[in-house]
Amino acid sequence: MGEERFGEFVLVRRHGEEGVVELVLDRPKAMNAVSTEMARSVAGACAALEGDGGVRVVVVTSTHERAFCVGADLKERNSFSDADLVRQRPVARAAYTGVLELPMPTIAAVHGFALGGGFELALACDLIVADGTAVVGLPEVSVGVIPGGGGTQLLPRRVGAARAAELIFTARRVEAEEAYRLGLVDQLVPAGEDRSAALSLAGRIAANSPVGLRAAKRALRLGQGLDLRAGLEVEDAAWRSVAFSEDRAEGVAAFAERRAPRWPSAG
Repeated sequence: MGEERFGEFVLVRRHGEEGVVELVLDRPKAMNAVSTEMARSVAGACAALEGDGGVRVVVVTSTHERAFCVGADLKERNSFSDADLVRQRPVARAAYTGVLELPMPTIAAVHGFALGGGFELALACDLIVADGTAVVGLPEVSVGVIPGGGGTQLLPRRVGAARAAELIFTARRVEAEEAYRLGLVDQLVPAGEDRSAALSLAGRIAANSPVGLRAAKRALRLGQGLDLRAGLEVEDAAWRSVAFSEDRAEGVAAFAERRAPRWPSAG
């Protein structure tokens, strides 16, 4: 298992040859509150992973026992002038868009508090696995701002416009069972099992074609919000990008020969 640190607060951990990588939020003294430095580190880690063809799945995890991430570092924000806040904005955005735009499937492993920007980091992932201790929410309007890490756009895509409006306007926190029932998270597991469950899910995903996974994610993401005809054109373009690939040839051969595929694109 190889590890690489990005700044003081983010760790990238590689799991053997299977192509599963953890992006670990590691600022335990602040419950992973996203400071300017941490935002730069998240963005830097995502940039490195984006360009790594050997990465098949990314799992975002936390080293804090009671929190995934509590959102923006409000202590730091309290010291900002208006000019400081303007300068910091693109740095913060780069962290959230870095996760959102990763080309491979992504999974958030959530336990404890995932609030504000913390929940937005999870929402930026394709799938969210939460344990029974999870508490999620977008409380930004309670401190005079709005969700600014993608929450106003990503949440309604998960749960619909009216439900997202209720959650954002009330700023309420949602505990694990209700979060699962509402579709705020995709899988609910017993306390303490979010990371292991997410890594297990990642392993099942990573067994599939890296080329196919990236193309499927591209079609899913680009097709959101389009009418059906336009969405099918997006799908067709993604299909054409893989139909003549070495992975497709290997996948068909492996099926015919009743063996596990050896994906050429996995290196």
